[in-house]
Amino acid sequence: MNLEILKSSPKGTITAPASKSASHRLLICAGLSKGRSVIKNVAFSQDILATLRCLEAIGCKTEIENDTVTIDGIKNFDAVGSEILDCNESGSTLRFFIPICLLSGKNVKLTGSGRLLSRPLTVYEEICKKQGISIKNDGKKITLDGKLKSDIFEVKGNISSQFISGLLFALPLLKNDSIIKIIPPFESRPYVDMTLDAMKNFGITAAFLDNFTIAVSGSQTYKPANIAVEGDWSNAAFLYAFKESGADVNITGLNRNSTQGDKICIEYFKKIKDGFCTLDLSDCPDLAPILFAFSAKHRGAEFTGTDRLRIKESDRISAMAQELSKFGAVLHAGDNKVVVEAKDFHRPSEPLCVHNDHRIVMSMAYLLSFTGGVIEGYEAVRKSWPDFFKVIQNAGVKINYEA
Repeated sequence: MNLEILKSSPKGTITAPASKSASHRLLICAGLSKGRSVIKNVAFSQDILATLRCLEAIGCKTEIENDTVTIDGIKNFDAVGSEILDCNESGSTLRFFIPICLLSGKNVKLTGSGRLLSRPLTVYEEICKKQGISIKNDGKKITLDGKLKSDIFEVKGNISSQFISGLLFALPLLKNDSIIKIIPPFESRPYVDMTLDAMKNFGITAAFLDNFTIAVSGSQTYKPANIAVEGDWSNAAFLYAFKESGADVNITGLNRNSTQGDKICIEYFKKIKDGFCTLDLSDCPDLAPILFAFSAKHRGAEFTGTDRLRIKESDRISAMAQELSKFGAVLHAGDNKVVVEAKDFHRPSEPLCVHNDHRIVMSMAYLLSFTGGVIEGYEAVRKSWPDFFKVIQNAGVKINYEA
């Protein structure tokens, strides 16, 4: 589907959506608890709905009322394996649930859509091989057969922090203690901190012994909790891009003391506006599309820690290079580095393709608010923020859905 954005600017107060990353973590902790938990301020994106479906598939009971989810946690793992876990296109859901499924020792199948099953699972494949667990990916489904055991787990820190978080959810439920040793470089640590914070709210203890070692005690029990999801800095970054480009908007609903690494977006936007600079994306890869777009509109920038961008929902380096070129900007890709060269910024002469990537959709919407133009496939935004276009339209961005 196509959508046209007319040259315009948002104005007024906008409330940031609930954090998708925090929602995944709190919902999973609730599902692993012995009893009933209440999670408030949940935004039901496609990724969060995938996590809820997977919780149901392993034996949890969930009820949704407005923005609140009530979860009766899993009583035992007898139900695991009776249903296929459909992760849709959610990398977080898939990588968080694989270790959880391995607690059962049963034959379990997980499926996904889009590029999901082609994204790396090497960390789990190596762990399963070491422990004698079968993990098979035929491109249509992942099949697990075997039971996870306490161990010293060595995990590469520059593939995805989601593997570390997935282990953290499962290891406290094993009988014995475990250690996670992270092989440097360690990227996206704030996401691991978010996981540890979520687990702490449900009575689980795990802690860093040093910068690359996490100790996890076994024989723990998740305890039910009532908690609200905080605002999402990852998606709020798109709102701050408008604000830092001169829009008269006030953004509310965010925790300035959050462990979310993407709160650095404000600092990065200001640095780009000050002039050409070098910014490290190792701990905040999800900011890449909007930072690339922002730098194309302003003075350009160099970005390091970019290699993982090629294995996201799209190859975000190639995709952004293609789309930014339509505005006159040039993106140069190097070894773990991207340079965005701001040139003759202008209205694109052809529709923008978003490569089925929600963060590229929102980045292109930001740029088109200055030039006007058409987005093809805008519905991909449903993955993380279904109401995005409604929100910016209510704030004054002019949108034509009949393009």
